[in-house]
Amino acid sequence: MFEKRWSAWVCVSSTTKGDNGPMPLYRDSGVVLRTHKLGEADRIITVLTRGRGKIRAVAKGVRRTKSRFGARLEPGMHVDLQCYEGRNLDTVTQTESIDAWGDVIARDYRRWTAATAILETADRLTEEGEPAVQQYLLLAGALRSLAHDEHDPELVLDAYLLRALAVAGWAPSFHDCARCGEEGPHRAFHVASGGVLCRGCRVPGASAPAPETLDLLAALLTGDWVVADASADRNRREGAGLTAAFLQWHLERGVLSLRHVDRTAPQRTG
Repeated sequence: MFEKRWSAWVCVSSTTKGDNGPMPLYRDSGVVLRTHKLGEADRIITVLTRGRGKIRAVAKGVRRTKSRFGARLEPGMHVDLQCYEGRNLDTVTQTESIDAWGDVIARDYRRWTAATAILETADRLTEEGEPAVQQYLLLAGALRSLAHDEHDPELVLDAYLLRALAVAGWAPSFHDCARCGEEGPHRAFHVASGGVLCRGCRVPGASAPAPETLDLLAALLTGDWVVADASADRNRREGAGLTAAFLQWHLERGVLSLRHVDRTAPQRTG
């Protein structure tokens, strides 16, 4: 399960002297979501942390070849950071690698494209300075699964997307009617309604996915990997389309990285 609990990392607070007086120091673990160049040698990094939610911080000198921790602050890396707070941006003072997921995942194109979409979604679903422990745990679990090659990347991606949306308050229904709650299974699926619909609630424009596709999506949402791993390609493709549509509806615009996801794989007939 992506929601696997970890031992808490101790957050250390203190102060350090700056040009404008004391500045509080803090320490937290997090996953690097993205980076941007700043000046000739620095980068702005966006990190989803366990304790503080999403933060942006300046990593000074990391683009120099002799940087001590430049490689640790790449997208997908799981790190332990020490930063001091600034008025607009924090500044990284120390970093230690916890898991080099980004480095491992980048060696495989299918896993890397899936990870890129996961990182972009995590960025979109979180706000700076707002605690998001569950989103952090889901992200860490998804990247760990990709790095260890535990399941097909497309399944890890869609499982993450469905669960992240559920944590954000948009849990889809794949069995009972999303409108009236009538017990399923039901065949009609309508993104704007929140999932499957019974005959009485069915609206124009609802699709009729294969029952096996709905079973797959339900398995991905709940973490039933026995069912998910045994699914057929046609159901994975159909499920991926429904998941992407559901994500786009709630985010109000698409996740750009999804269009680059490599879903090529050996054919399965299960």
